[in-house]
Amino acid sequence: MTCQTKTLVLIPAYNESATVAEVVRAVLDAGFPALVVDDGSRDDTYRLAVDAGANAVRLPVNLGVGGALRCGFRWAVQNGFDTVVQCDADGQHSPNQIADLVQFAILNDLHLAIGSRFLGGSHFTSNVVRRIPMRVMALLASRAAGVRLTDTSSGFRVIRGTLLREFARKFPVHYLGDTFDVTVEAGRRGYRIGEAPAIMHERAGGIPSNNAFWSTIYLIRSFAVLMIGTANHYRDARAERS
Repeated sequence: MTCQTKTLVLIPAYNESATVAEVVRAVLDAGFPALVVDDGSRDDTYRLAVDAGANAVRLPVNLGVGGALRCGFRWAVQNGFDTVVQCDADGQHSPNQIADLVQFAILNDLHLAIGSRFLGGSHFTSNVVRRIPMRVMALLASRAAGVRLTDTSSGFRVIRGTLLREFARKFPVHYLGDTFDVTVEAGRRGYRIGEAPAIMHERAGGIPSNNAFWSTIYLIRSFAVLMIGTANHYRDARAERS
């Protein structure tokens, strides 16, 4: 491991038996321990993750990505990790980029580092139905957080220090709250946020959790979040240094 920190790669997974073992092996080959949170899968996700060498937690019911992540953050804090990297189980994120993203977070003293599909000439493409909400949400989050952001829906992230402990204490479980809401709230509370280029691939298997209908509904909800705030009130970073 190239980064002088105790880092855990957190992989939330729901019915990802087609890809989870390959992702775990790639994370381990990159020099990082992995935790797979099996979010109530009905397939062999849990067994395949364990056989591939991951630590694993099996949730008895499907809570959604936010619930799985909150479980993973708590596990990380309880086991002495100070940095967590979110990585999807479907093969979209490249484990060989983890060290670079962690190093970027350390060098820039960030609490939250986001791997962006829209920086550095990654040539990421999406249909217009998805692209418009993603751009609007990025603009809204940038204004709320006070820093330019391009990819608030990216699930490839590094979380460090006091923000990790806040995520373990209180993390949203509603649809896409794990991306937009937490970014807005963290920015408003003074946590340092930044983005680095990240190459992302098409899903190698499984079924995506988002769709055009829910993305549109969430865009409407995002306006409400900015107007009235969120229920995820993290402790102010300016009152405590990580």
